[in-house]
Amino acid sequence: MIAGRAFPYVSGCAIATSQPCGDGRRSIFNSVKITAPIIVLIACWRQYGRNFNSLLPSGNNKNHLTRASNLSSTAIGRAGRYISQPAGYRAFIPRSLPPDPPLQLDETGHSLLSEAGIALGRLDGSIQILPDADLFMYMFIRKEAVLSSQIEGTQSSLNDLLAAEAKLFGLHERDDVWEVINHVQALNHGLERLETLPLSMRLIKEIHGVLIKDVRGSQYRPGEFRTSQNWIGAAGSTINEAVFVPPPPHEMQTALGELEKFWHSMSDLPILVKVALVHAQFETIHPFLDGNGRIGRLLVTFLLIISRTLRKPALFLSEYFIRRRDEYYLRLQAVRDEGAWEEWVMFFLRGVLQVSDQAALAAAEVVALREEHRQKVTENFGRSAANGLRILELLYKFPVVNVNLVSRNTKIGFGPANLLIARFVEEGLLAEITGNKRNRLFQYKPYTDLFAGGP
Repeated sequence: MIAGRAFPYVSGCAIATSQPCGDGRRSIFNSVKITAPIIVLIACWRQYGRNFNSLLPSGNNKNHLTRASNLSSTAIGRAGRYISQPAGYRAFIPRSLPPDPPLQLDETGHSLLSEAGIALGRLDGSIQILPDADLFMYMFIRKEAVLSSQIEGTQSSLNDLLAAEAKLFGLHERDDVWEVINHVQALNHGLERLETLPLSMRLIKEIHGVLIKDVRGSQYRPGEFRTSQNWIGAAGSTINEAVFVPPPPHEMQTALGELEKFWHSMSDLPILVKVALVHAQFETIHPFLDGNGRIGRLLVTFLLIISRTLRKPALFLSEYFIRRRDEYYLRLQAVRDEGAWEEWVMFFLRGVLQVSDQAALAAAEVVALREEHRQKVTENFGRSAANGLRILELLYKFPVVNVNLVSRNTKIGFGPANLLIARFVEEGLLAEITGNKRNRLFQYKPYTDLFAGGP
C-alpha cells in the first residue's frame, strides 16, 4: 500500500491509502555499563516533580483508567460505529475520547506503564547530559525522518539525506530525498511554532503544508483537510473493497474538534496513555488526502513536548512501527472493530519502552565515541591536532563531507584539509564511500553507524 496517496475516482471523490507500521523487543538498556541512568533518573525527578509523576499510573485516575483481572472484554461500538453511506460503502464514525467504558489495564499493563514512563524519563535525562544535545538530536531527527518516510514508500536512506543536506549531489534527481528533507523541516517548524502557540488543528494543517510542499502528494491540498472521501486499502482498490473507510468530511470535522478538546483537556490519564489514544484516533480520522501517517507520528512528538514530558524531541516510534507493521495494522483495526483500546495502549507502551532504552543507549554511546575520537586526534595528529579537532566537530553536523565542504566550513585551506581528511581515513574515522578518484565523499561511519538501525 502507498500511504496517504490519493487517486482520481468518481464524482469528485478520491482514494487515499495509508501504511502505518512496528517492533517489540526486550529492554536493552541494562546492557550499558554506565552510571548515568541512575543520575538521570534522579535528575528527572528533580526537574519535573509532579510532571514526572504524570508519566506513571496513580491512584487518582480511576475515572478513565482502572485495573482489570483480564482484558478479554471488548465492546463493538466502544470506539465508534460503521455507518452505511448512499454509495453503498460503510464509513467509520469514531466516538470521542476517552474510551467508554473506561480503559482497564491489568497488572501487566500497569507495570508496563510504569516501566515505559521511567524509561522515557531516563532518556530525557540522558539527552541533557550530552556535551552538545542539539548535535545528537540533529542525527536522531534525521533518522526518524528517513524511517517515517520509508513507511510511506520513500526509498531514501540516511546517507542520502545527509549528503543532500550537505549539498553534495543534485537534489533535482532525488525527489525522494526532498520528501525526507520536508519531514525534517515540518518537525522543526512545528517545534518552533509550539514555543509560542498551542497545538491546534490549524497548526497541524500548517505543518502538513510544510511536509508535502513541492513533493509527491503536493497536488493533494497541502495544508488543508480533505473535502472528499478517502479510504485505506490495496493500491487500485475501490472504496467498496477498502480495508477501512474513515469518516466522511462533515463527520471528520466534528471528530477533529473533539480530538483537539481531548488533548487539551485536564484528563487524569497518564500522559503516555493519552498520547497513545490520540495517535490511534488521528489515524482513524485520516483527515488529509496524503501524509496522514507522517503527521500522526509527528503528533506523538509534539504532545510529549507540550506536556513537558520531554525537553527535546527524542522519542520516535517509526522504527518500532516498521518492524511490527502487521501488528500495528491489526491493533489499530481492532480498536475500530472491537473497541480493543487496552491492547493498543499496551502495544504503544512497549514501543515507548523499547525505543526509549535504545535512544538512551545511543546517547551514552555518542558521549563515549566523541571522547574516544577527540583523544585519538589529540594524541596522533601532532601539530595538526587543533585543525583535526575542528574537522571532528564539523563531522557531527555534516557526517558526510567532501574536501570542499570541510575547507569552507573550517577555514582550513584546501590542501591542508585534503591531507587531514586522508589522515582521518587512515585512523578509521572517515571512510570514502564512492570508490571514485574524483568527486569523492567521506562518511563519519563510526558515528552514523550508531543511528543505522532500521528495517
